[in-house]
Amino acid sequence: MPSDTTAENPSSPDAAVTRTVFGRTLRGEVVHRLELRLPSGASAAVLTRGAALQQLRVPDRDGTLGDVVAGLADVAAYEADTGYLGAVVGRVANRIAGGRFTVDGTEHQVPVNDGAQALHGGVEGFDQRVWHAEEVGGGTGPAVRLRLVSPDGDMGFPGELLAEVVYTLSEDASGVHLELAYRAGTDAATPVSLTNHAYLNLDGPGTGSIEDHELVLAAGRYLPVDGGLIPTGELADVTGTPFDFRTPRRIGASLRDADPQLLLAGGYDHNWVLDDCGPGRSATAAVLTSARSGRTLTVTTDRPGVQFYSGNFLTGSARTPQGRPVRQGDALCLETQALPDAVNRPAFRAEEFGDVVLRPGQVWETRTVLTLTAG
Repeated sequence: MPSDTTAENPSSPDAAVTRTVFGRTLRGEVVHRLELRLPSGASAAVLTRGAALQQLRVPDRDGTLGDVVAGLADVAAYEADTGYLGAVVGRVANRIAGGRFTVDGTEHQVPVNDGAQALHGGVEGFDQRVWHAEEVGGGTGPAVRLRLVSPDGDMGFPGELLAEVVYTLSEDASGVHLELAYRAGTDAATPVSLTNHAYLNLDGPGTGSIEDHELVLAAGRYLPVDGGLIPTGELADVTGTPFDFRTPRRIGASLRDADPQLLLAGGYDHNWVLDDCGPGRSATAAVLTSARSGRTLTVTTDRPGVQFYSGNFLTGSARTPQGRPVRQGDALCLETQALPDAVNRPAFRAEEFGDVVLRPGQVWETRTVLTLTAG
């Protein structure tokens, strides 16, 4: 990895990927920022800490480039943050009940960090690690691969896991595309479910609420949760509920309804069971639109679920590089993933959803694409 005093690629208008030093962690680890740029000016920036998406600049209806992802200004801000801004989270995204699970008759304990639950991999998940990054070529656009080795016993998970994510930025007549292609292998049976935790606002983070954004989720079922935000096990029909986003629905339309599930989570923080997505089946999971900027985001994935989180726990302590606070409801997440707590629920590991337990000799692969258009 390059030293902290040089840039791997010199800055120039023609450079597809530029690598610069972003800072150092409290442990003294160097964090790099890799910017992927297209000739049109659209760009994405990824950090080696947490393999985090720090920036995604795309045009609005007037052709003006603007960032749609909530990022932070420096390494210190990321280390202080508790909201997983832009990070790749794992070894298992979302919550594991009690932090406990059993694989092949052996019980394992992940340190809990969300009340009584283990969230996004435990106390020190993949979001807090510095990944190794390299530029890769031969694809549809500039791309970077980030790799992480998670040793046996890391946060209580069995087996050594080699995880990677490749970010590829491209564009064509249908829009700007950011592809996230994940891959993992292990030397012992272990649960795996990685996702990206980007916070999105199509008008620009810190510029106002996402309540006027319209959302479509291609899902006729969702997972109700208990007081610990762990799925109850029910795959509930969305019909007639605030969780029915099968046609465009303003996010703020039912956000403050006295619905028991919305009250438990302080808004939306639930997983939708996607109708047409799953292992070997890539399809549209979500469409998000803002009338203000004219931008539309389409999320395509082969994961069986998507966690829609309406930014309920954002406090304003996180600030964009421009110094704007990101407060409750100022950004949202659409996290494509396995169904939450699937390692403890055989029904959530049925063939239509895929098994979350990865075994030696198997390769875990998944792909999610964010496509942005304006009009």
